[in-house]
Formats: sequence, C-alpha cells, structure tokens
Amino acid sequence: MPNLLVTGKSGRMGHTIIEAAKLAGVPVTATHDAGEDLDAAFSKATCAIDFTVHSFTTAVVEAALKHGTSLVIGTTGHTDAERQVIYEAAKSIRIVYAANYSVGVNTLFWLTRLASRILTQDRFDIEVTEMHHKHKIDSPSGTARRLLEILNEETNTSYQDDIAHGRFGNIGPRKPREIGMHTLRGGDVVGDHTVLFAADGERVELTHKASSRMTFAAGAVRAACWLEDQPVGLYDMQDVLGLK
Repeated sequence: MPNLLVTGKSGRMGHTIIEAAKLAGVPVTATHDAGEDLDAAFSKATCAIDFTVHSFTTAVVEAALKHGTSLVIGTTGHTDAERQVIYEAAKSIRIVYAANYSVGVNTLFWLTRLASRILTQDRFDIEVTEMHHKHKIDSPSGTARRLLEILNEETNTSYQDDIAHGRFGNIGPRKPREIGMHTLRGGDVVGDHTVLFAADGERVELTHKASSRMTFAAGAVRAACWLEDQPVGLYDMQDVLGLK
C-alpha cells in the first residue's frame, strides 16, 4: 500500500482525493499547496497524486525523480513540451498518466474504439461533445481530447487537419473525413461526454455523465495502489483496469 502525497490539497479535487484515500484505507502521509515546500512533501510519500494545473507538472516530475516517487497525473491541458517531460520521466519512475480516472469513462474509451471500427466513416459522420462547469480552464477537456485521439487512430485522420472545433458562418457541407468537436461550459457540471455516430436513417450515441468528483478521485487512488506492483514505465487507466 502506498503512502500518498496529494497536491493541491485545498482545491476541489484535492479535497476529494484525500476523502477517497480515507475511504479506501490508503494513508495520506503528505499534502501540498502553492507556496509550500514541495521537496519536503515528496520526502514523506511513495506515490504522489497530482490534479492541479499543467504548468506545475514539470516541478512535480522533477521532485518525483529526485525522490524516486511514483506519480498519478490527472492534470489536463499539457503542452507538447510538458507531455515530453512526463514521457522522459517514465523511463526512470512509475507513472500513470490519464485523461480521466473514472471507470465509466474508460469504458467509454473502450467502446468508442470498438464502435469506430464497426460504424465506419464511409457511412457514419462522427461528432464529439463535452460539457463542464464554468470554472474549467482548458478546452476541449482532456477526456474529449483522448476520445478524439482514439477516433483519429481508428479512422486514420489527423487532429490538426480533420477536427472541426465548432462551426460558424457559411462553411459549406460537412467534409467526408471531418470529426466535429463541440465544447459547452456552464453551471457546476462535473463532466458530460458524448460520441455521436450519425448515418442516413440511424444514429448511435455513446454518453457518459459524471455527477461527482469522487468517481475520478477513487480511480486515482486505485491507480496509485496498482502502481505499487508495476515496473518502471508509463501507464494509463486502461492498463489499471485491464482493458488493453
């Protein structure tokens, strides 16, 4: 069983992760907030769970490498350079890096991959929608971005060339290989995601709706426990759940 460090202890996810660890019987031996000693916090833990902001990730990774601490990273919105820091660190320490730690959302990832193989783009148009609370700062959400990555992989399309982020004006008919991405923000929505496959005469929709942050927090604690028995490397929640 790991000794946990929870970063961002005063934030919404920080509070929830601490509660999830308590419910699971996993000890939280250190916490951290902005302005506190990160190095001292890492010295007290064997695994850190970070759901703060992407700009803090490099500091978290550097501290983890110094102390040989495992990482569970739930922060989204990373730049390419920040993701590269994570990938390099995974050559030396154990890391679970996932867009979403919900069991239900990871089932949605799995179903989306299967559906895209059956509901092929020669007949079905694909659209993705996501909605989150009004305080969320990145768009599209990390979960939506992962759904798009899965769709790109299965349809041989490109995120840069084939994803349409909303539509405005006289844009003409829908392009054959286009995948639509639509972001909604408002209220206190924890997270809604839908992948829609639309053809002439029929439509298939895969939807997940989260009503509590506890589902993500419990998954992150589960990932931290799972990491204890794994070799050095980079993993995601599909690995934790045995869906690969």
